[in-house]
Amino acid sequence: MLIKTDQNSIKSYFEDSSNLKGGYADSVVIPENINDLSEFVKKANRDKLPITISGGGTSTTGSRIPFGGVVISLEKFNKIIDISKDRMCAVAESGVLVEDFKNACSERGLFYASHPTEKSAFLGGTISTNASGARSFKYGPTRRQVKRLKMVLATGRIFEINRGERILSGKDPIVPLPTYKMPKVKSSAGYFAREGADYIDLFIGQEGTLSIITEAELSLSKMPYKIFSSFVFFKDALDAWNFAAEARRSSALSIEYFDANALRLLKAKSDNVPGDAKGAIFFEQELTERGEGEIVDGWLKMIAKHNASLDDTWAAMTRDEAEKFNQFRYSIPESINEIVRRTGYPRLSTDIAVPEEKLLEMMNFYVDTLTACGIEHAIFGHIGECHLHVNLLPKNEAQYKRSKDICLSFIKKGVSLGGTVSSEHGIGKTRREYLEVMYGRQGIIEMARIKKALDPNCILGLDNIFPKEILSMVDSA
Repeated sequence: MLIKTDQNSIKSYFEDSSNLKGGYADSVVIPENINDLSEFVKKANRDKLPITISGGGTSTTGSRIPFGGVVISLEKFNKIIDISKDRMCAVAESGVLVEDFKNACSERGLFYASHPTEKSAFLGGTISTNASGARSFKYGPTRRQVKRLKMVLATGRIFEINRGERILSGKDPIVPLPTYKMPKVKSSAGYFAREGADYIDLFIGQEGTLSIITEAELSLSKMPYKIFSSFVFFKDALDAWNFAAEARRSSALSIEYFDANALRLLKAKSDNVPGDAKGAIFFEQELTERGEGEIVDGWLKMIAKHNASLDDTWAAMTRDEAEKFNQFRYSIPESINEIVRRTGYPRLSTDIAVPEEKLLEMMNFYVDTLTACGIEHAIFGHIGECHLHVNLLPKNEAQYKRSKDICLSFIKKGVSLGGTVSSEHGIGKTRREYLEVMYGRQGIIEMARIKKALDPNCILGLDNIFPKEILSMVDSA
């Protein structure tokens, strides 16, 4: 087990994609195996030493940034243990890169459906946030792929749990069932609590506050014969929204939206983006050898129906072409980060999803509010699941404060429509205020009770999901 204490060599562990500042820790611990990890956590639990778990650093919510204690990095947990074509599943450690895992499965003719934007994301990180990505439109979030987890609990105990287990043995922690109700949309906001859920679901999306995930068994699918993908450009944003609404009735793999401002960022990467486009849809569709022509023809008819020019529509029919499209659309976050570095002010973004029948109302609220505020912004994301990312890019202190107020207004609106404050990125340290808007103070206290049942000394992931001060309120409750 390696322990690093030199502050210059460990400061990179105090950063992630959230740009949250001020992180610090006494040391970074890099265990070689689960027994090393277990023994260290046992000692930390006895000493009540706070632990922050470090993955690939791709979080947008500050979940891996420590404020005291030690960091445990799972970078040595990087083995793909087994890929089984017979059982259509694979076993891998939590420090494996999702991109490497997907490629290894692909080499065996298998397909891992989870498709996060960040290529450097760890598998464990995507499980701990219940990450989604574009292809969750068809395959659902990461939760749906998880069959088994191996973890180290806050006591240091090595613990395994399988999909389908609901009744706990006498030696397992008794977890108080929460009474809060989750919205009926894709959500990664707080502890999962839905009727009929398996016990394993509690540990998916818990953001390192209940356990340290070390290994997972994940479901796989057969590699599609071919994936047809397309960028469709519209001169009217409403046409793009209507196209997406009809596309939801299809068997698409993913349906993504880009507003005019997002397209301006893309145009800086390619002159082929039509200059008069006010919105675009990117979609992917799995093809079968027998029905390929019929499926593609159906999409072309839908494109023409919604006033998009086929001449300006891009299509990819090969894997290499599709990968270029994916890299192109993933360039938007990179462009936003360039703006942030230039202005010196952090972006403020939302991760809201609402019920399908409320999406048009939410979209109009976004557009009306953003048009009036005069702050640079871009809207893009998973419109197939009624889940958009709004990014505000302030250039001065006044705009920054105004942007925070605008994001809060979006959160309140989304919750009032039956939505979630975080559909795929989790809560971390930067969205705790939003979670209370969604569940109220009582709901947050119920989550704290769950944490204390599994982590009595409160050492794991402090300040993720809810502030640590809430834990003392549970003591006196």
